[in-house]
Amino acid sequence: MKTLSHDGIQPLAASQTVYPILFAVSISHFLNDAIQSVTTAVYPVLKDNFSLSFAQIGIITLVFQITASILQPFVGLYTDKRPTPRSLAIGMLFSLSGLLCIAFASNFYYLLASVSLLGIGSSIFHPEASRVAHLASGGKKGLAQSIFQVGGNAGSALGPVLAALIVVPLGQRAIGWVGVLAVLGILLLTYVGNWYQHNMRVKAATQATTLAFSGSSQVSNRRIMVSILVLLILIFSKYFYMASMTSYFTFYLIDKFKVTVQQSQIYLFAFLVSVALGTIAGGPLGDKFGRKVIIWVSILGAVPFTLLLPHVGLETTILLAMIIGLIISSAFSAILVYATDLIPGKIGLVSGLFFGFAFGMGGIGSAVLGWLADQTSINYVFSVCSYLPLLGIITILLPSIGKRK
Repeated sequence: MKTLSHDGIQPLAASQTVYPILFAVSISHFLNDAIQSVTTAVYPVLKDNFSLSFAQIGIITLVFQITASILQPFVGLYTDKRPTPRSLAIGMLFSLSGLLCIAFASNFYYLLASVSLLGIGSSIFHPEASRVAHLASGGKKGLAQSIFQVGGNAGSALGPVLAALIVVPLGQRAIGWVGVLAVLGILLLTYVGNWYQHNMRVKAATQATTLAFSGSSQVSNRRIMVSILVLLILIFSKYFYMASMTSYFTFYLIDKFKVTVQQSQIYLFAFLVSVALGTIAGGPLGDKFGRKVIIWVSILGAVPFTLLLPHVGLETTILLAMIIGLIISSAFSAILVYATDLIPGKIGLVSGLFFGFAFGMGGIGSAVLGWLADQTSINYVFSVCSYLPLLGIITILLPSIGKRK
């Protein structure tokens, strides 16, 4: 590691992007979200094994997402004051435990307890991993968040493939084999934690300098609060819509187009790959053109395609789903970095709040949409959800805080 400058670490942080660490946390995110995605992808298997209703499928997602969302802001607030590098590997250990419990679950309530362990692991992992990405960014915060986020998106995309190749043909117990990913994650996060431990002074100096320049945005406290509320509403619209895709797209394809379970997993994989590609683009474009512009495009830009999707054939449905994934996935990195620019020096709290709220909205959305599907039909659910991106119009209320130089 290079010697620090006399006025802290800002010159190093501003000029040097530590790509090995960014890729390490991205791969860790990949492994973490692949584990979680397998659970969602095998919903058709679990539904048959335990004779679950759509509402119960939604409750499973709700328990996982709420467990993660409630804890994440508190984890972030705690680690803002007391950074805990070793917690990264500990979080993955919780995820491994939850995965193995799902593999051997014998009833619905056992499943709920199992996914809650996954939620705890996620709540521990995300705030600190996001902080590591910020520390290693070298000032390229949008790029760093995109690298970090794309790992998670790629992991989410892998879940349906693992489910189609391993769990669907071999059964529920085969979920345990995915635990190999968690073991790899624990080893990798131990390495990241060691780097983080050795760079604690770098992180502290970076946060202190960020706080010193926090007034440069000239945004009042009241405007900041309104902006945070607007960003949370945008997260709501994005993740309610994403809940319809990640939890019920397979059921929609099976019900409307009579595809097989394995075919539906491959189509879900195509959607999730497009989400990963959109995530890669969102951060760097935000660095170049400004976060607000990307937020505008990523939410409202998806509207024509979401409105059209419930009314077309199979091939066009898959194409539109991929376009939607590409556009809408660019939002989160831009939203998260925009929020950290609004409230500098509180990376853990902001990351925990937004990751937690995203998980919570995904969980509530899955439960509500599952109930709605039981009351009406899965086709009706997709028709209703197609209007959600229209909420992107409220981006007009966000102040323009400038592009990154």
